Amino acid sequence: MFQGTQTSIVRTFSQADFDRFAQLSGDDNPIHTDPVFSARTRFGRTVAHGLFLCGVLRGLIDKVVPGGRLTEQSMMFPAPTYAGDPMRFVVTVTSRSQGKAADQLDFEVEVMRVDDGVVTCQGHGKVVV
Repeated sequence: MFQGTQTSIVRTFSQADFDRFAQLSGDDNPIHTDPVFSARTRFGRTVAHGLFLCGVLRGLIDKVVPGGRLTEQSMMFPAPTYAGDPMRFVVTVTSRSQGKAADQLDFEVEVMRVDDGVVTCQGHGKVVV
């Protein structure tokens, strides 16, 4: 894995996906699970759990660095991710350094709506190889 190595996938989530994540995680905040409630919020409809998006990104990181150990991660959610919107998940290796025991890769992640390019999740982190 060299600087600039990148991988991406496109996923479209349904309300049922949000509901299943809520059931598994115990995070049943109505902003994620209740269309009537969320219609009255500034978002206008239900939005994905941030950790749901992080989980998909972690799976994508593992495609770049199979078996890598995630040691650091920072995420921001500048816009909502809605059910039914195709989303592009991107992981980019930004640097590689040799440590005493193992190599470390720095990476950037981004989730954006395919239709309009709006970024809904972005961040960075480190993986030990």
